[in-house]
Amino acid sequence: MPKVLKPLLALALSAGLALPVAAEEISANTVVATVGKTEITLGHMIVLRAQLPNEYQQLPDDVLYTAVLDQLIRQSAVVDAIGDDLSLGAKLALENERRSFLAGEALSRIAEEAVTDESVQAAYDAIYGNAEPTKEYRAAHILVATQQEAAAILDELKAGADFAELAKEKSTGPSGPNGGDLGWFSAGMMVKPFEDAILGMEPGSLAGPIETQFGWHVIKLDETRLQDAPALGDVRAELIQSIQTEAMEKALNEMTEKAEVTRTEVEIDPALLKDRDLLSQ
Repeated sequence: MPKVLKPLLALALSAGLALPVAAEEISANTVVATVGKTEITLGHMIVLRAQLPNEYQQLPDDVLYTAVLDQLIRQSAVVDAIGDDLSLGAKLALENERRSFLAGEALSRIAEEAVTDESVQAAYDAIYGNAEPTKEYRAAHILVATQQEAAAILDELKAGADFAELAKEKSTGPSGPNGGDLGWFSAGMMVKPFEDAILGMEPGSLAGPIETQFGWHVIKLDETRLQDAPALGDVRAELIQSIQTEAMEKALNEMTEKAEVTRTEVEIDPALLKDRDLLSQ
């Protein structure tokens, strides 16, 4: 919400206007006030309320009704008094806002319509339908700055030192305070030298020193498991997002290709985009 509107709303909250009288067959087109020839409807109020910051959304309904109506009345009074004689910059900004809003609304409808039970199931089947169980690894590591340090730590571990305690004491990595535990991960999630070492290990074994761009590692592979594909419900939100993104991109490309676009051959210095003085000419 524009900053200039917040004081108006704050004033309205303390103004204590009378609440509207209940009526039958109320709809979004119900006129709640007029300012000059401008009608303010319940629909206008509903839209404005939905756009308010959360701090205002929590107010009691009667207080917010009064405040929203008063704000719309004040705005309409200002427009009624000064008209719509805008500067060039303001007119262009309004055109851009309208264009952006209309495009956004159209794409939102396309995105919503693209999501059906059938499209979600199809997206799930395409990704996970023939997926083999994924091998996952649970490992821990101790990260230090030099190969010599890593080799010394490996010697201590082979002599019976506790891995987690050494990690807490000596590891410079973010997992150090947790005993070096990296949790579960699958192939492709770690940097290649680290992953290559893991793939050649057996549960319970140690490896190192292993160099990556982060430093030198001593690795312990705790266990492995085969993880089946996730249930549809677990990935539904991700699938919906993917479906909607794809639908909007497809629509954008198709509409742009069909549009009659003519780019003028006027040579314009790109630096002129920063010249707001042109708007005052």
